[in-house]
Amino acid sequence: MMFRTTLTAVAAALSLTATLGLSGPAEAAGAGGEVTDIAFSFEGPFGAYDRFQLQRGFQIYQEVCSGCHGMQYVSFRSLGDPGGPEFPEGQVRAIAEQYEVVDATTGEYRTARPSDKFPKNDAVGAPDLSLMAKARAGFHGPSGTGISQLVNGIGGPEYIYSLLVGYNGEDKEQAGTFLYGNDIYPGGYIAMSQPLWGDDVEYAVFGDGDYEPPEATLEQQSKDVAAFLMWAAEPKLVDRKEAGIRNFLMLAVLAVLLYYTNKQVWASVKGKET
Repeated sequence: MMFRTTLTAVAAALSLTATLGLSGPAEAAGAGGEVTDIAFSFEGPFGAYDRFQLQRGFQIYQEVCSGCHGMQYVSFRSLGDPGGPEFPEGQVRAIAEQYEVVDATTGEYRTARPSDKFPKNDAVGAPDLSLMAKARAGFHGPSGTGISQLVNGIGGPEYIYSLLVGYNGEDKEQAGTFLYGNDIYPGGYIAMSQPLWGDDVEYAVFGDGDYEPPEATLEQQSKDVAAFLMWAAEPKLVDRKEAGIRNFLMLAVLAVLLYYTNKQVWASVKGKET
């Protein structure tokens, strides 16, 4: 059954590719501006997350984004999983201890443990960021589906990046609320003020100090936090890709075996007919 399901999915994807072709470098983001295509390391069938980029993105989330946004579906211990940020166990524990969560048994607040999830943050009504990279697809229309997404990505991280660098400095007051000009957001104005400026985060040197962090420009910060939010939405992305590749290879071997088995079985019958 698994082989049949996978084979059907592969056939449908190939058919879609032949019909639609691959998407271009960027697509319009709904009614907003144009989303910039970024060559993230995790895109493509063999792509993987850059753990240093995820660590930088988590630092930005913790220092800037977490003041308004939560990540209630992400567990602290996943920060140490292979293929993710890969923080050491002690650092994961230290990160968890910076938060308080409600104990499911007592109903009281306590210090978070690695097994807990990030707490909700709905103090200002800002959306949770756990699934944001999947919810806000940056490539729309038929060219953003099927094999195109496998090669070019779903566009969510590109949308987040483009939104963060899309502020134009304009603002207006509407119904007692300040709105801020953004070239990407539909309508041209968004309720969230510009969160990143390029000089508000000083990258820490994680790991053993064996790499030099890049300059924390607005563009670099936006890429890093967008990559981290993609990991938050798809922490098992690399595992799924590896499983898909294994299944495809098994199907290819099976197809070859079936072909030669069929020839062997019917060879005598075809010989008599001729």
